[in-house]
Amino acid sequence: MNFVSIRVITGDVARLAGFYERATGVSADWFGEDFAELRTASATLAIGSTRTVALFAPGSARPSDNRSVVLEFLVDDVDRVHENLTGFVEDFVNGPTTMPWGNRSLLFRDPDGNLVNFFTPVTPAAIEKFAR
Repeated sequence: MNFVSIRVITGDVARLAGFYERATGVSADWFGEDFAELRTASATLAIGSTRTVALFAPGSARPSDNRSVVLEFLVDDVDRVHENLTGFVEDFVNGPTTMPWGNRSLLFRDPDGNLVNFFTPVTPAAIEKFAR
């Protein structure tokens, strides 16, 4: 088995895909107006409209209703990314903070309220973990 993507359901695919394009520097691939994907080397962030929910399980997902999942992105320099996102991101939850497990993390919410973590490993153990 290989975990390949996570899908976020939204009421505005263009807005959310544009947000993630700007925040990550990754261009979205579009598959019609209701579905876009941002592909990285290790995983894909899929963004689907509310209209796509009916295709796989009507009523099973609602936009802007997540309070349990954190979308995480490994970045080279979280402090620099924070500077670049200041003035663009409207809801920073926490500025760059070094966590007990060795990652320096930046938490913010996307336009739909989903929690996003950009992080950089900073301790030897964390750096080794992500060097694999």
